[in-house]
Amino acid sequence: MDSDTEKTRSQMTATKSEPSTPSKKHKKRKRVAAEADPEKPQQVQATIRVIPGNPERIPPLVGYFPSGFDPTQNPDPDSTKVGVFRHKERGGTRLQVVVTPNKEPKVDFVGTSYAGEAQAGELCSYGLGILDKATQTLKIVPIASNKIFRLEAKIQGLDSAGKEPAGSGIGELSTLEKAKRRNELHNLYGTKKSIRQNKKMQTLKQEDDPDSQNDLDAIKQGMIDREDTEASEGHKDRNTPPFNASATTPHEAYPLDKIITTEEWKFLQDIYKLSEGGAEISQDSFPAFVCNRVHKLQLIEDEDKRNKLSCIFSYITHLVKFKDLHSMDGFSSAKGHRFPSMIKDKFSTMFDAVSKRLSTEKNNLLISYVLVLTLFADEFQTSMTDIAKDLRMSNATLRTHYETLGCKVSKKNDVSTVTLPVPLQFPTVRRKRRNR
Repeated sequence: MDSDTEKTRSQMTATKSEPSTPSKKHKKRKRVAAEADPEKPQQVQATIRVIPGNPERIPPLVGYFPSGFDPTQNPDPDSTKVGVFRHKERGGTRLQVVVTPNKEPKVDFVGTSYAGEAQAGELCSYGLGILDKATQTLKIVPIASNKIFRLEAKIQGLDSAGKEPAGSGIGELSTLEKAKRRNELHNLYGTKKSIRQNKKMQTLKQEDDPDSQNDLDAIKQGMIDREDTEASEGHKDRNTPPFNASATTPHEAYPLDKIITTEEWKFLQDIYKLSEGGAEISQDSFPAFVCNRVHKLQLIEDEDKRNKLSCIFSYITHLVKFKDLHSMDGFSSAKGHRFPSMIKDKFSTMFDAVSKRLSTEKNNLLISYVLVLTLFADEFQTSMTDIAKDLRMSNATLRTHYETLGCKVSKKNDVSTVTLPVPLQFPTVRRKRRNR
């Protein structure tokens, strides 16, 4: 029994180790498949040579027929005529290719380097490659006008060869027009910071224009006033507008010319013009504080004082809208507000508006500017109800801000009144004692 078992195992092992011979059908299938495969292309190790353009020779022209016309279908080399035309004055930049088939003499296939598809921006450079198998060299040469001509079918006699399309832009653009279009594209697609810098640069370049010179002087004076404002470090430490601690009157406590510079007043005439024209000022576009006090302008007989108060209202409006523009709950009400460029640049720099949200420190500083201007608007005796609604704050929180500015809040008949005593006395910071 043992010997029979060992013989059987040895036979099974031998059967597994011997490779199976393929059948005749299998061999025939492989041979037929090999014959059916196409011959693989041979690889060529070529050297690439880039040949620069020669101004004395016309470079090759490359075009295509979007209509499906194929001039190579006719083996006769004279079946198609090709003509290349240059502009009389700008022969190097304006080319026109005309392909005329003999079988259809009434149809021309016309392509230009200056109209239609050729007007699109050049995002790359085109070249034509020519492989010389004898020398194994791939020569790359530039094509004419760096354009691929779109040869469109045109009926002879209807389209004049000398007539240029209306949108082709006859003539080269002047340097001024190119700079103007470049600025328009930059204002549409540039970043906010680069747009501000570009506008300042354009203002500096327009020194010959009297109006531009006045704006330039205004910007320079504004920068000087801003440097003078930043020179006092006291208000920076307290995060308040510039103040005079030794002032004897409330008007001198927070100098208005340090808050609104001389050059900014002429950009704050919107409310004054609306009031003089009899237009209605609604709360959809202006804060409730301004809407509830704009009637005061009609009661002031002195034109200078009336203009001054309207400018303060306008400045309060810009500050409130700027705060809403950088907050989550007020963005929708301020996204359509129009800021003068000088005012918005100043706010962006002063409050570090580099993101969609203002920091807590800069947000409190903006609130302080608004509250100081409310004191000027109400002759340093104001109420917190309207401005608390505009700033989206509670009366208790707003009271703390007023007290930080040195104001005194008193309550009479359930009405809180804010005044500014002088000289200024700021609240002291109480520090907790550490348990030893």
